[in-house]
Amino acid sequence: MKPVYVLNGPNLGRLGRREPEVYGTGTYDNLVAAVEAAGADCGLAVEVRQTDDEATLIGWLHEAAESASGVVLNPAAFTHYSYAVRDAAAMLGVPLVEVHLSNIAAREEFRRHSVISGVAAGVVSGFGFDSYALALRALQTLLGDTHA
Repeated sequence: MKPVYVLNGPNLGRLGRREPEVYGTGTYDNLVAAVEAAGADCGLAVEVRQTDDEATLIGWLHEAAESASGVVLNPAAFTHYSYAVRDAAAMLGVPLVEVHLSNIAAREEFRRHSVISGVAAGVVSGFGFDSYALALRALQTLLGDTHA
């Protein structure tokens, strides 16, 4: 079975310390554990990664096109301006679900637009760590039995 890549962009490695009033008090390690548990509940093998580097994230998206059955992507700050990440996501050839811990539509004006959403099958936003579980459930539905 090809894994589902769960890819996280900049500053998510600082969870628990970065703006806990927005992102909660859970750490990145807590997030990884929650994502792995949610993946297991969905019968999906998940591979969770985080980078602060745009080029690395693009490389992982290219890799996912060959090696993953689907992608859950939290592009973080790249959401709002990275056409390079958007273009890499657009050429995946496997289902992509965009995910955010906070509700970006209720945030500062510059955070309300995603350049990624137009190439994603769907977006889950605003449910904290549960956003990932919901995104994985959506991806499970999109994959049907094809991920096996």
